[in-house]
Amino acid sequence: MMIDLRSDTVTRPTDAMRQAMAHAEVGDDVFGEDPTVNALEEMTASLLGKEAAMFVPSGTMANQLAVRLHTQGGDEVLLEAGAHVLGNEAGAAAVLSGVTCRTIAGRRGIFTADDLLAALRPPNVHHPPTRLVCVENTHNVGGGSVWPIETLAQLSQAAKSRGLAFHMDGARLWNASVATGILERDYAGHCDTVSVCYSKGLGAPVGSALAGPREAINRARRFRKMLGGGMRQAGILAAGALYALNHHRQRLKDDHANARLLAEGLLQIPRVSIDDPIETNIVRFRIGSNRAAEVAQTLKQRGVLILPVGPDRFRAVTHLMISPADIRAAVQAIQSAVCELD
Repeated sequence: MMIDLRSDTVTRPTDAMRQAMAHAEVGDDVFGEDPTVNALEEMTASLLGKEAAMFVPSGTMANQLAVRLHTQGGDEVLLEAGAHVLGNEAGAAAVLSGVTCRTIAGRRGIFTADDLLAALRPPNVHHPPTRLVCVENTHNVGGGSVWPIETLAQLSQAAKSRGLAFHMDGARLWNASVATGILERDYAGHCDTVSVCYSKGLGAPVGSALAGPREAINRARRFRKMLGGGMRQAGILAAGALYALNHHRQRLKDDHANARLLAEGLLQIPRVSIDDPIETNIVRFRIGSNRAAEVAQTLKQRGVLILPVGPDRFRAVTHLMISPADIRAAVQAIQSAVCELD
């Protein structure tokens, strides 16, 4: 059995989740008649304090629907340099919405109201008009960093003062809430729209959602249909997400504890250094050698999968399929593989 630390997207549905999916009541979701999808959307909207939510196949679709909602062709989106919307969604904003993206250099994925205001340009026929600000919470490339809610509130206020829409990529917002004790709705309350993912730490096999004002989500349904995201008897999938919301949110604290356990073990290995403080379930570390790809292959042969994200750097993500025993075994394997580099 592989110890898979590449991502929390590798989670598989539990037996109880499979049972919930097998017995899900279904209908045609495009007609709004799937009761399980409707229940999932209502629960998600409630948790996020929004009027409505819409079930979609992926987080990328949720984010790109938000971009489409808030912009027109030729507009500009401002976001942090390491944002998923920019770097991990296949250039979709340019192709699907016809917008350009301009980055703000953040600190572990987080930037301030002052950073935003400094980045804004006066109206000029030569420049694309800025329409949308995007944030990511938790921030993947920032090592699972959590936005301080005060910083988020100030940034939101600055965006509103300039007439800008504000979207949160909250794929791991559940992790941020568990780590801080701040309700998801309190984070989401500072945003016009927010996306959340069910298939990462929550362990559902498929799905994300976009939440926001009812009128905006109704418009987004048409855009979802354009992109081929109009699913029919989707309640089978929604049942897994609904089960995850009801049973897997609070257990995310176990993933955070395992991430800290992993970091503690890694710091005992000569030459290994941790990039960022461990706030949630992501650990980014360096091995002091530009042979990360080689180490990853060695670890695979020894039953540990881990993701190189640079010549000397790895990202490890803990999730519901990883136990403390798995972490201890992974640390031993990493120590052995790194020491063999000498």
